Amino acid sequence: MAQSGKRKKKHSGDENEIKHWTDGIPMSPSWWAPAFCTVLVLGLIWLVITYMTGARYPIPAIGSWNTACGVGLLLVGFLMTLRWR
Repeated sequence: MAQSGKRKKKHSGDENEIKHWTDGIPMSPSWWAPAFCTVLVLGLIWLVITYMTGARYPIPAIGSWNTACGVGLLLVGFLMTLRWR
């Protein structure tokens, strides 16, 4: 009985190119990912509290600027994700 020829897998150079491209980029410190996750969650909680209380809390004296603080925290957290390696 004739045997069918087995296909050989072609190895592309993509893996080597990716490894070569990332060789010089340092890894992030171990605290980086928990830090940006915390900042993102804190910003989300800040915005939820602001909307639920009509901008009276978390800081009563600044009023509607509470929304800007929450969005600012979300922006900082998002920018931190861009530097994560």
